[in-house]
Amino acid sequence: MGVLSEFKAFAVKGNVVDMAVGIIIGAAFGKIVSSFVGDVIMPPIGLLIGGVDFSDLAVTLKAAQGDAPAVVLAYGKFLQTVLDFMIVAFAIFMGVKAINRLKREEAVAPTAPPIPSKEEQLLGEIRDLLKAQNNQP
Repeated sequence: MGVLSEFKAFAVKGNVVDMAVGIIIGAAFGKIVSSFVGDVIMPPIGLLIGGVDFSDLAVTLKAAQGDAPAVVLAYGKFLQTVLDFMIVAFAIFMGVKAINRLKREEAVAPTAPPIPSKEEQLLGEIRDLLKAQNNQP
């Protein structure tokens, strides 16, 4: 088997395609969460703490001298990233929790036993008749 045919067999397997779809959806979800955090969550938090944007929080360790740039400890960007992570983690937790609840409700719902086919019913009757004949003296 050639390398190209092996690669084709690998690439079209269901789990590879599922993984690719998951990655694409994950990237799109990341953009949604980033927009949610940056455009919806952070403005009220910034207003509550006096209009400060976390990403702008920094400490200058060494001022710029000549052509050398300033050395800055940008801890606000780190705080923003941690907040983004917490919001993403919480959103995923809530999604998984909802999915698990739906699965539990499906499992609890009783399912009616399948109706046996005519052949199965006939075989059951034959079995019952044979048992009755074997039990006679």
